[in-house]
Amino acid sequence: MAFRNPPESRLAPASEPDWLTLGQAAKYLGVAQSTIRKWSDTGRVPAFYTPGGHRRYRRTDLDAFLERSGPGGKPKAGPTVLVVDDDPGVRQVVRLSLELEGYMVKEAGGAEEGLAAVEDEAPDLILLDVMMPHVDGWEMLRRIQERHGAGSIPIVMFSGKVDAQTAAQATARGAQGFVGKPFDPQQLVDQAKQIVPV
Repeated sequence: MAFRNPPESRLAPASEPDWLTLGQAAKYLGVAQSTIRKWSDTGRVPAFYTPGGHRRYRRTDLDAFLERSGPGGKPKAGPTVLVVDDDPGVRQVVRLSLELEGYMVKEAGGAEEGLAAVEDEAPDLILLDVMMPHVDGWEMLRRIQERHGAGSIPIVMFSGKVDAQTAAQATARGAQGFVGKPFDPQQLVDQAKQIVPV
């Protein structure tokens, strides 16, 4: 039986569809499916549902979301958080998650870039990856404490090593928190809210 008037979404070109599945939308935004699902549930990203209950996302809505959340979006008045990680994907997910909560976010792709950003303007909080090439997070933590004093800028460390020893080491070295990777960005957001509430 042929459809007389197929829905517009079925007419979208296959190469550049106007409607994306949950998986496609997550890939488009560079986040985990669980993250975009959470954003949909809280109304941050509009979602539509098929008769079978599957989520669909309009590309224009995702573009608008990126524009609101990205570096070109409206500046936020909340506390400034510096995210230091050599993985641009991790930085993007953390940045989007924090900006949605009202934080102003700066990024650095390594310790040297992070140290320069701190010298330029001290943030209210630093989220710092332990494992980075050249200068690791421990060395950056030490240099910040040396230049600004221990505890003057709160720092939350995160790492792929999730053993108790690494977490204890972070606390012993003066970090205010530790989160293991791979992590739900919400864990870092929760840590940020505890240390520097919006």
